Amino acid sequence: MELFKNNRWLLIPILSSLLLLVLMKTVLFLGYVPTESMEPTLKKASFILGTRLYGDLTDGDIIIFERDGRLLVKRITASGGEAVVRNGITLIVPENCYYVQGDNVNHSYDSRFWSDPFVKESSIKAKLLG
Repeated sequence: MELFKNNRWLLIPILSSLLLLVLMKTVLFLGYVPTESMEPTLKKASFILGTRLYGDLTDGDIIIFERDGRLLVKRITASGGEAVVRNGITLIVPENCYYVQGDNVNHSYDSRFWSDPFVKESSIKAKLLG
């Protein structure tokens, strides 16, 4: 018990670290923008903060999602049930899916180029805060 009394000051940093760890695993998401695909909105090599707890996603929201084992950051341009024209062909976005593009369309590898152009809701890790 003497050891606890002498080291009681350690309790605050330990509890703070545990709280931060729980928040990062359940509520918040820290990400990184590796390319210029979202410029000028998000600069290349910047860190971003997202929330894992989000309601309905709508066109214009920026999401962080997993595709082919990589995390990507893009803007939703169409949601389930909406039509998009890709290479002269009209596609209907399936329910619980999204069509996404980077803000810097000349330097973004996004739904316009993927063989399966839709991001499933289950692949979304977070919605950008702010």
